[in-house]
Amino acid sequence: MKLQFTQSKIELSLKALIVFLTLMAFYISSNAQIITAEKVNIGLIYPISTNGTHAVADTNQFSFNLLAGVSAAEQGLTFAGFSNVVRHDARGLQFAGFSNHVGKKATGMMFAGFMNIYGQGKGLQFAGFTNIALKNVEGAQFSGFLNRATDMRGTQIAGFSNVSQNLSGTQMAGFSNVAKRVNGTQIAGFNNTAEDVRGSQIAGFINVAKKIKGVQIAGFMNIADSSDHPIGLINIIKNGEQSIGFSADESRNALATFRSGGKVLYGIIGAGYNFKNQDEVYAFELGLGAHLTNSGVFRINAELSTLTLESFWSGEYFKSSFKFMPSIRPVKFLEIFGGPVFNYVNTNTSEGRALTSRYIKTWENRWGNNFQGIYVGYTGGINILF
Repeated sequence: MKLQFTQSKIELSLKALIVFLTLMAFYISSNAQIITAEKVNIGLIYPISTNGTHAVADTNQFSFNLLAGVSAAEQGLTFAGFSNVVRHDARGLQFAGFSNHVGKKATGMMFAGFMNIYGQGKGLQFAGFTNIALKNVEGAQFSGFLNRATDMRGTQIAGFSNVSQNLSGTQMAGFSNVAKRVNGTQIAGFNNTAEDVRGSQIAGFINVAKKIKGVQIAGFMNIADSSDHPIGLINIIKNGEQSIGFSADESRNALATFRSGGKVLYGIIGAGYNFKNQDEVYAFELGLGAHLTNSGVFRINAELSTLTLESFWSGEYFKSSFKFMPSIRPVKFLEIFGGPVFNYVNTNTSEGRALTSRYIKTWENRWGNNFQGIYVGYTGGINILF
């Protein structure tokens, strides 16, 4: 009984809404001359409207259709419960429960529950699923899934992906951004792809480009033909530098490290073994480095890195380091480096505390089970460049 009562209330509400919208449509239609000197179209679905079969050739100042409407052009407010179809240009505000279709240029604002499709746009377009512009857009596209344009001057924001040929502005996507030429910023949860970039690429996992004049920032990898400032663990830069290195430090950590990057910045990823501990012996290192000077034979590198020692059973040891490392290259493919290291240690193991006795300052948390300290150490090794 309760379910039947609820259904009856819903049916009554829908009937009342239909009656209200119909009365409003008749009122607007009967007072069209008062509202505007331009055409007004009121209807249910084409051709059941005040413009009838001639609607496809009419330009309207105001258009209201309970389901769907068709017109040649719109100059004001366009509303449809399901879909608006405009064969040429649309200016003003378009609102549709499902989709807006504009054959040529849409100027103003478009709202659609599912999609907006138009030739070119100037203004703002909002869609629950996708905005698709066949040519150029000046303004902003917002969608739950996909935005697409040829030339984009402004902003594309999508839940999944943005696609454009030429971008002057910003692309922001939950997963992926794709463009050919970028003058601005690409920000994606997973990857950015472009050819020429004047600006920045920021991705949760990977950036791919040809020529970068700016910064690439990736959670894992950057790939480019030319990029002087990549920030990622692995950076495959065609005109950059990669190396495999072997090093040791004052705590008897021996590491094999892969360094990769551009002419200025590079990423660090390494693994090795600690020859002093009994339990926590497996070493892993991640970091970011910079070539401060580069005169060919002699240069100075600076690195920020984090090293952890693991037994894979219990206990934690973390060491964050700033390394200042002058180096020489006696031959083109070989670099010999070494220098002081400023370290911060955080550990809850006795082995971690005992790795050095040269602490400048030490302290513990209130429970006494977490040791922290600062000290100066050293490191040295070789890099094989390629």
